[in-house]
Amino acid sequence: MMMFTRKLLLAAAVVTLAACSTTSPDVVQRGDAQRLSQVQDATVLSVRAVTVDGSQSGIGGAAGGVVGAIAGSSVGGKRESAVVGVLGAVAGAALGNAIERNVTKEEAVEILLQLRNGERRAVVQARGNENFQPGEPVILVTTGGKTRVTRAPASSGKV
Repeated sequence: MMMFTRKLLLAAAVVTLAACSTTSPDVVQRGDAQRLSQVQDATVLSVRAVTVDGSQSGIGGAAGGVVGAIAGSSVGGKRESAVVGVLGAVAGAALGNAIERNVTKEEAVEILLQLRNGERRAVVQARGNENFQPGEPVILVTTGGKTRVTRAPASSGKV
């Protein structure tokens, strides 16, 4: 029964961490909705796969520490449970940090771009639904200091 409780608490911590946030270019943050964005035309020069390192906000360590302390304090008598509880908290915090970092890392792409004025820029963004190819026209959408790359709309010839 105690082992089941430990696994349940650990699973809850992992699920909580996995739901923390996303940087997907296909998801618009609530604060960015209905805000005017700057748009620039560009051409894709190259695309390469990268991994965005996971974050360590402290939530994983705190959750792991609590789970470890609870699990450790249920071992042995009064004195042993205090010592094992402290050791469990330390081990749980380290494990929680590692889990948070692993769960929050993202597969992404680095897109090298050339603007119409000849300047070059690079943008790293999470993999979205669009796959960019060198030579393809794209637009850079900048809102609140963050830029995302999206496929350029088809030109209708009308202005």
